[in-house]
Amino acid sequence: MERVVERAAGLDVHTKTVAACVRVPTETGERTQHIQTFDATTAGLLALRDWLLSHGVTHVAMESTGVYWKPVYYLLEDAFTCVLVNAAHIKQVPGRKTDVLDCAWIAQLLEHGLLRGSFVPPPPLRDLRDLTRYRQTLLEDRTRQVNRLHKVLQEAGIKLASVASDVLGVSGRAMLAALVGGTTDPTALADLARGRLRTKRPALQEALRGRFRAHHAQLLTHLLAHIDYLDDTVTALSTAIEEQMRPFAEAIHRLDQVPGLNQRTLERVLAEIGVDMTVFPTAGQLASWSGLCPGNDESAGKRRSGRTRKGNRALRSALIQAAWAATRAEGSPFAARYRRLRHRGHKKAVVAVAHALLRVIYHMLASGTHYRDVGADYFDRRHIERAARRAIRVLEGQGYRVLLQPAA
Repeated sequence: MERVVERAAGLDVHTKTVAACVRVPTETGERTQHIQTFDATTAGLLALRDWLLSHGVTHVAMESTGVYWKPVYYLLEDAFTCVLVNAAHIKQVPGRKTDVLDCAWIAQLLEHGLLRGSFVPPPPLRDLRDLTRYRQTLLEDRTRQVNRLHKVLQEAGIKLASVASDVLGVSGRAMLAALVGGTTDPTALADLARGRLRTKRPALQEALRGRFRAHHAQLLTHLLAHIDYLDDTVTALSTAIEEQMRPFAEAIHRLDQVPGLNQRTLERVLAEIGVDMTVFPTAGQLASWSGLCPGNDESAGKRRSGRTRKGNRALRSALIQAAWAATRAEGSPFAARYRRLRHRGHKKAVVAVAHALLRVIYHMLASGTHYRDVGADYFDRRHIERAARRAIRVLEGQGYRVLLQPAA
């Protein structure tokens, strides 16, 4: 087999240790390999780097095992061409069940050019990823705390959510604070309503008549404090994210024209893929990396499954959320695409819309163009054209000559 990399190294990364194998040529032209195990501490990784440099290694490959690969990759990326590989792409052959044999197998695959590297963002994008992912985690945690608050109120017989659309709005927070402070009189609580909610005071009095005890007040105190803490942290993170997103301001301005995309969603999307689309040769490869493209499971001419594969969960989550919003945008092609595919199932239709959104984002970033609305019937027209071409191919395969003429 042709050799692509002359001096290659394979690493098998674990929590405490890193097994390394170096394959280099000898003076006689033959190949030899050296294997050694290092600690996964910073001192051990520095020793690993010096050992690789002493052998003249140029390329290093490792599996993406959890988060353990990150300190190894980040320390070596300045000195070597590092290749991060999906573990599923290097299935072990029988007999390779030890760390030593694993790293030797990775080195051999790298040596012959049989490994395909995963996308590893540059340092500024990594920092932005950490911030956006942490903020999203806190927002999900806030949703859980709000749901717990609703459960406490329901348990106490307080039906505030049945009248007020936002329990944590200005009026709702005033009523909750009064409840925690010991006020249980429904009339006094209803008088705390503000704005249009004051017209619903009779309904509020009925909704606020419950069995609110000191136990419920204690739970609400902790829940409200936790929610306030999460709100403050999210605000601080959003400020930091906005500062780091300044280099992408022009791209965000253009992408904000796409139905379903807003500032926060775009921050999450660009933190995952950046704005340099040269790392993804085609829109299809980006969709595959994100886990939004249809699966490819075909055998003997039969398509067995079209289930999507695993991909970047943070990017997929952001685009699914954007797709939900795009399906409700009147007159947009994404809403029309959702309606056309809804008969296959709601979730499949939303994933298809997310896939379409990602392809639009890719082409806009790759070409630097603005969004152009192609009309609500765009996907319907394309479907009809494809169906017509498919029918023509079938008829021509049967020996017919097809001539299309528009109906009168």
